[in-house]
Amino acid sequence: MALPPSETPKTKGALSEKAAQRKAAQDEVFLREVDDALRQDQFEGFFKRYGIPVIALIVLGLAAFGGWLWWHSDQKAKREAHAETFIKALDDVEASNLKAADDKLAVLASEANDGSAASAKLMRAGIALQNGDQKAAASLYGEVAGDDSVPQPLRDLATVRSVAATYETMKPQDVIDRLKPYTQPGNPFFGIAGEMTGFAYLKQGKENLAGPLFAKIARDESQPDSLRSRTRQIAGVLGVDAIEDVIEDKSQRDDAAPSAEMVPAPVPEAAAD
Repeated sequence: MALPPSETPKTKGALSEKAAQRKAAQDEVFLREVDDALRQDQFEGFFKRYGIPVIALIVLGLAAFGGWLWWHSDQKAKREAHAETFIKALDDVEASNLKAADDKLAVLASEANDGSAASAKLMRAGIALQNGDQKAAASLYGEVAGDDSVPQPLRDLATVRSVAATYETMKPQDVIDRLKPYTQPGNPFFGIAGEMTGFAYLKQGKENLAGPLFAKIARDESQPDSLRSRTRQIAGVLGVDAIEDVIEDKSQRDDAAPSAEMVPAPVPEAAAD
């Protein structure tokens, strides 16, 4: 009968090392399981405490983003539709179909915002003037001029045109007060606003104020030639020389030109020979 092998110190050391490794592996697995369980408990606790608010926040964020995308797309589609309507109205105006143009512009003025609506109202006012309805034109111009959301250049244009549409029924001083901001050289509406203001001064008998203003318009090279010619004549009638700059320039050129005494006389051909 064979006897079991006796354990030597070497074999005892190997067995103890394997046992230690096995125990270490078991301990690592146990710690990992404990750590996973702890994390799961923490996640479940966090979800129970904050899960519903977090989910609600995510849903609201997605809904807001989707709403913004829809709004952006809707606004783009509306702008394109408004632009198409405006172009069709322009075509109707060119074809002298003013009623159809006014109907399209009325819809555009009620649906569009800011600049588009203001442009539609300005065109409607122009159509009203062509139809002889100064009251309707003045009302539309007034809406644009009094709308703070409209760009300032369009508001200024509406103000000047409103005065022009109702000039005959306005008091001279009211015309002067309304157009005062536009009667300085350099202003885009200086020409037309200055002319109307000048005639208002004449109605008040203030030729001393009307004449210089007409002369300023006549000297402004940025104004149309027809307006400059008209205001030059009026200024002249009022005793204000609106072409003094031209005369001065001509005299300076005459002074700079050599006199007849300074120019040598041509040598006759016979003397030259």
